[in-house]
Amino acid sequence: QVCVRLDQPLAALEVFRQGLERFPGEVTLLTGIARIHEGMNNLSLATESYKEVLKQDNTHVEAIACMGSSHFYSDQPEIALRFYRRLLQMGVYNMQLFNNLGLCCFYAQQYDMALGSFERALALAQDPEEGAEVWYNLGHVAVVQGIGDVTLAYQCFKLALANNNDHAEAYNNLGVLEHRRGHLDQAKALFQTASSLAPHMYEPHFNYASLSNQLGDLQSSYLSAQRALSAFPQHVDSHQLIQQLKQHFAML
Repeated sequence: QVCVRLDQPLAALEVFRQGLERFPGEVTLLTGIARIHEGMNNLSLATESYKEVLKQDNTHVEAIACMGSSHFYSDQPEIALRFYRRLLQMGVYNMQLFNNLGLCCFYAQQYDMALGSFERALALAQDPEEGAEVWYNLGHVAVVQGIGDVTLAYQCFKLALANNNDHAEAYNNLGVLEHRRGHLDQAKALFQTASSLAPHMYEPHFNYASLSNQLGDLQSSYLSAQRALSAFPQHVDSHQLIQQLKQHFAML
């Protein structure tokens, strides 16, 4: 713990490994290793460490939740659902669990159960920030995967911002919907707000760049596209937009 506080994760890993040599299979030490890998964004190593935790203690709530999250982000919502349902059977009952259940059910095409899970998540939300996360996910569900209920999505994103007016993702998605409606000035303002709140996100930078290009503001478009690439260097659409803008500049 001292090494972690001193921002020395590799030293902390070595200490935990030395501890495991003395106390093989100790859950606390294995969990510490998993957390450090997760904090360093080594998700594959974190997953393996949490598997080791579950071999020693198959009721470890943190390990079960993290395994569920790992499978969800590996496009395996059905498997993630098993882990989250296991937590329900163990008596875990909070907003985060039902929020994750709702997302898993949706992507596993169990739509009726998804809405029920989100309703419970809203009922269990303990503060506005938690409520905002649920409303944002409901809006995402409404607009994504072919449901196409834009009006519902619009209201959900508005409610997310009513609960948390610093929710960058909601500003960005609301900007996309305003753009679709032809409200370009509102969309531009929303993308700018999202970019300022979360400069690490590439989506609002790219959306602002695309809209600026559409409006003929090539300089702003180029700068925003570069910011998008700084956040996500492999983003193909941003690369294509920059190449297109360079061709425009060469013709001027």
